[in-house]
Amino acid sequence: MSGDTLIVQEVATRDGFQIEPVFVPTAEKIRLIDALAAAGFSRIEVSSFVSPKAVPALADAAEVFSGIRRRPGTVYVALVPNPKGAERALAAKVDEINLVASVSETHNRANMGMSPADSIAGFARIMDSVRGAPVSTNATVATAFGCPFEGDQPVDKVVAQVERYLSLGIDGVTLADTTGMANPRQVGRLVARVLPLVGPGRLTLHFHNTRGLGLANVLAAYDAGARRFDAALGGLGGCPFAPGATGNICTEDLVSMAHEMGVPTGLDLPALIGLSRDLPRLVGHDVPGQVAKAGRPCDLHPAPAKAA
Repeated sequence: MSGDTLIVQEVATRDGFQIEPVFVPTAEKIRLIDALAAAGFSRIEVSSFVSPKAVPALADAAEVFSGIRRRPGTVYVALVPNPKGAERALAAKVDEINLVASVSETHNRANMGMSPADSIAGFARIMDSVRGAPVSTNATVATAFGCPFEGDQPVDKVVAQVERYLSLGIDGVTLADTTGMANPRQVGRLVARVLPLVGPGRLTLHFHNTRGLGLANVLAAYDAGARRFDAALGGLGGCPFAPGATGNICTEDLVSMAHEMGVPTGLDLPALIGLSRDLPRLVGHDVPGQVAKAGRPCDLHPAPAKAA
């Protein structure tokens, strides 16, 4: 693993904050997003235009979008569940909307209250509502690597959902390991099937570290040709409809690994570590990230007196 730039899309302020029991103040969200942009991110998933009753932690999505300083070269993304959410997102001048449907029938009904087919039919209506607007679109295949209720999802079923997204005119596709069930060989096989349909510039991988394989799965996907990955500062996040699921892969851990292996990311790792170390103040608890605790491998220490 070396060479081509690995692109990280930061998702902590949406995927991370959405399940936190403590509401992170709007001003703090804005401050963090601006700091993340200054650290070099080309893509940040800022928030979600879902019902405030459903996700109160993100009830301030419009205020956050209106308060951030738009950094040239950074794409500011919002999750959108329905045409009403898309309307709100357009009013907030988001750069990209992200749509989500599980390939698993059971998980989609638990998460969205409808079948995957009904969710995708809703995507068609959303696409009609944003056609001609200055916004790009991405759609996520959730539980692409396994469902905690149904188990493995057939590769052909995942590919068919990707093809359905593309037929609607959706620009990009995310394959999401929503529940942390993926393994590296499985990841390599699925990326090899999907990449010819989407291309590395439009394919994103979304891994969770539920069973400790998050970064190993990144390596497998990168070696198979994927170049863009979701990650959350401090390893925040988790799916409320996935029993036992823990957070997303940790941004600063991913960036540290990439830099140690000679893979550029364009990101300021010391700045990310500093931001991660401030997260417990915002969310009220420790976070899973490791590099912020241990330091970078290149951060050497004085020798003990007896070894000098």
